Amino acid sequence: MGAVIMHNVVSVDGFIADADDQVGPLFDWYVNGDVEIIDGGQIRVSQASADYVKAMWAGIGSMVIGRHLFDITNGWEGVPPAGDHVIVVSHRPRPDDWHPGGLHPVHPRQQQASYYFISDVARAITKAKELAGERTVAVAAGDVGGQALALGLVDEVGMDVVPVVFGSGKRYFGSVDTQYLLEDPDTVIQGDRVLHLRYRVRR
Repeated sequence: MGAVIMHNVVSVDGFIADADDQVGPLFDWYVNGDVEIIDGGQIRVSQASADYVKAMWAGIGSMVIGRHLFDITNGWEGVPPAGDHVIVVSHRPRPDDWHPGGLHPVHPRQQQASYYFISDVARAITKAKELAGERTVAVAAGDVGGQALALGLVDEVGMDVVPVVFGSGKRYFGSVDTQYLLEDPDTVIQGDRVLHLRYRVRR
């Protein structure tokens, strides 16, 4: 099985959005470079970021996200940023009126992902690992990612750190309030207005 990686773009003080789900300058680095990540897409980053992000996205087999992220993105219209499967942690079922179609404007892939709605974080991770096989399971940071970390289900923590201080908002680790030790970062890549970091979770 592949690794389970909790990941998100984050401010230097640990927030992934403000209280109103606005990301401010957190995603500016996605459009400040000369290198396309996906042919025909709108994302253009520095060469260093492109090399890192392309490899990371190519390795993702499935994603685990919370219902809130699903709702505010409308499930990326069925075409997530990476991976072939999306597991939504939610006590509510798939919306009856959700019929994604067409191409995502930022990620114009031809094939839509399969979506599963599971109410329990641990079962969602298990399903994601089953679907991903040897590829990576990407868990969105925030409440779901924090729950997965607390359950000991996260192998690595990945952060794209942007030089901005939010002061308050949605926390990268959600409601986690216990100390967890990480190993020294095994990935440190300087992009343009972003620092890509990866840490293994110490067992």
